[in-house]
Amino acid sequence: MFANYDTGEFFDEMFARHGGKPLKHYTRLHQRFQNLSLHKLEEKQRRIDKHFLEQGITFTVYGDKQGTEKIFPFDLIPRIIPAAEWRKIEVGLTQRIIALNLFLHDIYHDQKIIKDGIVPEDVVKSAAHFRPEMMGHKVAQEICLQVCGTDLIRNENGDYMVLEDNGRCPSGVSYLLENREAMKHAFPNLYKSYKVRRVNHYSELLLKTLQHISPRSVNTPVCVLLTPGTYNSAYFEHTFLARQMGIEIVEGRDLVVVNSHVYMRTTKGLELVDVIYRRVDDDYLDPTVFREESCLGVPGLMDAYLKGNVSLANAVGTGVADDKVTYAYVPDMIRYYLDQEPYLPNVPTYLAWRDDDKRYILENLSSLVVKSANESGGYGMLIGPTASKQELAEFSLKIKQSPRNYIAQPVINLSRHPTVCEDHSIQGRHIDLRPYILYGENIEIIPGGLTRVALRKDSLVVNSSQGGGSKDTWVLHE
Repeated sequence: MFANYDTGEFFDEMFARHGGKPLKHYTRLHQRFQNLSLHKLEEKQRRIDKHFLEQGITFTVYGDKQGTEKIFPFDLIPRIIPAAEWRKIEVGLTQRIIALNLFLHDIYHDQKIIKDGIVPEDVVKSAAHFRPEMMGHKVAQEICLQVCGTDLIRNENGDYMVLEDNGRCPSGVSYLLENREAMKHAFPNLYKSYKVRRVNHYSELLLKTLQHISPRSVNTPVCVLLTPGTYNSAYFEHTFLARQMGIEIVEGRDLVVVNSHVYMRTTKGLELVDVIYRRVDDDYLDPTVFREESCLGVPGLMDAYLKGNVSLANAVGTGVADDKVTYAYVPDMIRYYLDQEPYLPNVPTYLAWRDDDKRYILENLSSLVVKSANESGGYGMLIGPTASKQELAEFSLKIKQSPRNYIAQPVINLSRHPTVCEDHSIQGRHIDLRPYILYGENIEIIPGGLTRVALRKDSLVVNSSQGGGSKDTWVLHE
């Protein structure tokens, strides 16, 4: 299976750069796949694809002529992370989410980090998701960011770096959980031979995280998951998580605000709601405060929220932390709030709103990756080395017209991992890693995360909407 495998000039997760031998923690997996026939491999893949289709494990690509609903592509070769390597990731992610929470609390209260000149005021207040309505509001337990998905990459030397933080409505964890079940069924003996840390307690931890921010001191706070509805690209995940947690999944029309309290409509009448795990963006939460044309939200929800009668996870206004311009300042936040050096570095970033950086970006556009500050899913991005002259000219104009909205980074050759390709050969494909962090009474980091893989040859874009897939991620016990 690996006879013609070529690591190239990239950092490879399975094979040593010189000599081509599998790394120690991959030896057993390598042997298992070496002894696997092509027919057997195809059979296992067909079974998993059929299971995903039957279970509705899909995602949505808007505007695709071949149809919007697609099976989430799954690769049979898992990524393996040794315990010592994972410990370093945990330390860095813990440090980062603490700093981000302190930052979010600060900018909606005293704004010390602005007054002390660490983060420019205009960067914060011009952020698309900065919410003046949150000024002075004390969120439950002073935690703004309960659920975060931070994207990590490894560079040419194998060093972990943070690519971005996802704090508004981070998605993908359902695929992480389903991928694990798929691997346990496809390779039960191989899975048992490795001491892999479990991930199936995520939903239990998520529920505890939500209950921790309940405004009422009751034994079992009423938590609900607010979804935009069946046409949302992550609707499978919404139903999956609600079912796993044993809570109701609701749309805006299922909730009503009475006397500044939120109630859920049930067959037995109205039931008071304590916590809303919302998978709806700020703009659509309350038509009386944000977009008045929104049919997804709940009129009066912000009034109930600001009066402390209901809690939202994540808090309104956390999108400032998602802003890719804000991302560039996270290392400074860590130094400012924690008096520590960042354990996981950022990718070097140029900010187009700075004149010197803008000049550099425009002069070197063909060798940089340019990103829109608030786009996600691989949209609003230019990869300079593969862009056409027309694309370069279009982005040059966009940057000049709206410099605050763009950042640029050097092209990082993401690490690669052996992946089963369409012709059933095994080739190296670029990957990243999205671990999920929960911030409740304790900080919990699910051991592993969603390893996303760019299935197209030479592509650096791992997003499912751009042709990417995923792998199971095995974090080993000590």
